Amino acid sequence: MRDCSNNRRGFDRVLMAVAATFLTVSVSSAFAQDTPRSSASELAIDAAIPRPEPANVPPPTASDFKADTTAALPDAAKPADVKPAEVQATEAKPVDAKPVDAKPGEPSATAKAVEPKPADVVTAPATKPADAPKTDTAVAPAAPAPATATAPSASPAPATATAPAAAPAPATAAAPATEPAKAASNVASEDQPVADKLRELLASKTLRTFDRKNERAAAEKFYSAREYAPVFTKAGKLTDAGKGVIARLKDAAADGLDASDYPVPDFAAATSPDALADAELKLASSMLDYARQAQSGRMHWSQVSADILYPEHPIDPAEVFANVTSAKDASAALDGYNPPQKLYKDLKKKLAELRGQGDGPVITIADGPALKYLPARKKQAAVEMDDPRVPDLRNKLGVTENADSTKYDATVARAVERFQGSVDLKPTGVLDERTVKALNNPKRDRQIDTVIVNMERWRWLPRQLGAANLGNAYVILNIPDYTLKVMQNGAQAWTTRVVTGKPGQHATPLLTETMKYITVNPTWNVPPSIIYNEYLPALQQDPTVLQRMGLKLERNRDGSIHVSQPPGEANALGRIRFNFPNKFLVYQHDTPDKYLFAKDERAFSHGCMRVQNPDQYASVLLNIGEPNQHYTPERIRGMYGSSEVDLKFPTPIPVNITYQTAFVDDAGKLQIRRDVYGRDATMLSLLRNSRGKDLETVVAHAQPSYARPPSSSLPPGVNVAGDNSGFGSSGPNFFERLFGGFGQPEPQPVRRGQAQQQRRVITR
Repeated sequence: MRDCSNNRRGFDRVLMAVAATFLTVSVSSAFAQDTPRSSASELAIDAAIPRPEPANVPPPTASDFKADTTAALPDAAKPADVKPAEVQATEAKPVDAKPVDAKPGEPSATAKAVEPKPADVVTAPATKPADAPKTDTAVAPAAPAPATATAPSASPAPATATAPAAAPAPATAAAPATEPAKAASNVASEDQPVADKLRELLASKTLRTFDRKNERAAAEKFYSAREYAPVFTKAGKLTDAGKGVIARLKDAAADGLDASDYPVPDFAAATSPDALADAELKLASSMLDYARQAQSGRMHWSQVSADILYPEHPIDPAEVFANVTSAKDASAALDGYNPPQKLYKDLKKKLAELRGQGDGPVITIADGPALKYLPARKKQAAVEMDDPRVPDLRNKLGVTENADSTKYDATVARAVERFQGSVDLKPTGVLDERTVKALNNPKRDRQIDTVIVNMERWRWLPRQLGAANLGNAYVILNIPDYTLKVMQNGAQAWTTRVVTGKPGQHATPLLTETMKYITVNPTWNVPPSIIYNEYLPALQQDPTVLQRMGLKLERNRDGSIHVSQPPGEANALGRIRFNFPNKFLVYQHDTPDKYLFAKDERAFSHGCMRVQNPDQYASVLLNIGEPNQHYTPERIRGMYGSSEVDLKFPTPIPVNITYQTAFVDDAGKLQIRRDVYGRDATMLSLLRNSRGKDLETVVAHAQPSYARPPSSSLPPGVNVAGDNSGFGSSGPNFFERLFGGFGQPEPQPVRRGQAQQQRRVITR
């Protein structure tokens, strides 16, 4: 009776476990079916892996179960061990699961695929990680399996034969675990081979397409951000960006550049991914070369002379990539790296006109009698001379009206007059011998070269010439034209004549600095170059020459010589000095030698710039800097005296010293000036030598040092003020005497402990 009761209780437990199993399976199946596929990777795996059909297993019957002879349940906390072979046949474990030991002598899963044991279905829920994937199997495990096979839990677990998994899993029990699918690429399928090749090229250490490290780094960053998809082609065809960049590179000559410096790959011949990727990077390199040279020049200014100093403004390669490739008009975006100033754009137009004159075959005008046109008068008709040379003359000068006419009419005469004005001939409109000679010589080609080197020098200048908070106000001085202009709000505010430095070692330097203050009644601190090159040799001939000139000679404690002239009417600097501290120790100033301004060519100074009307100049600048003070030339002259007065600008005004041998005047006429310092010739020689990108290299120039005189003694009879013996504090150096505490001191060795004398600055 007890045995029967025990068997009955065991059988009841089995039936309850079976019922629980079916209930669990049903709930798990419903939950799995209701779980949406929310991620792209889940959808991709579902599409790639076919779902297995449920096992066609008949419901269990009483004969399928064995009697429970133990009358005890296994420990719920310990999952039964399973053989590795059985695990492969019944269950696909997560990738990070470890195989467990199998019990020896236990029947295989294939032999008992449809015999679930009571121990298989009554164990407690497991505690596996919540992100562990479920598995789908075709059959139920015959051997003891992990407890999560039969009981629902808060964390995913391996599913039984009839429970579809909520997470992706292998299709069959014997299949290995599947790796997560890669994220979908944003590169078009037709461009993927090119992208793969670009990735390979940019990762290669042997890539030589980009000459500069920062440009290569910018290319790597740009293409990696777009998954190496090409930007200049799409499906093997040029994009709008590619077409725009190519158009600008091919038209480089319009901006005075050499198109051969920016080679354009043949995209039509690039039919393979390798060729397209190579062409992509070569075009990117040419684009960067163009932007860099359009902005900063084909040659660095230090290649030309030691007396040039402009602020550097290199391109940012990453900005070029982003700007050009994202612009609606890539050609215009790339063109934007050329100088934006009006004077540059005017030269560009004139360059096009000059080149237009040279189109077609070379036309030579034959010698002959002078031709002239006489306009009609009251009682006399217009006189139009007839000559067989006139059709060639019309063609040469671009006169298209009545191209075959042999009449020297008013239209031809005006064209001759314009030509004469452009080549420094008197514009009479008469075709004389000198005009014919000018028409037949290659001077037009020289004008083209002159325009090109002037366009190159514009690239050295800052893009922003003026002070933004002063209406873009600035001073611009043109050495070959001997003129100074004050500009504000895009218009000329004032202009005057100037005297500049002599050619050679006294040439006025080219620079951009800021004018910080004006000195009324300045002391002339004679530059060291004048002292050692002129005054000391003069003292050997006449020990009293400096005293008779009103100059004061001092020997500093370090042995150096200082010569100065006190303020006054006879001072070499006149009454006003305009200070923009710079390493060349030059400035602008008044002069007692007013007669020099009447000359056409005015290169007479030691490097500083003499201004014709300094009182007007000072009032214009001060009214720009301090408009509420209402300075006038009379007020400035009222400050004349024997003591220095410094008038400081609240906002410094930029000063740009330029060398424009070609410029377009207000009437739209091209003006050519003499190459007084030989800068044009030097630049043309450098450009014609085809040194290429080597011209962009900075050249270091040694600066002369005048710390000590060449001789430790002066000739007898020289009156030396403050003659100090020994060494020690030598007082302010020349830069400090000249510019006080403004700007940086002259780059010369300074002894430790030297005193720094401060100047008195009056702000009015």
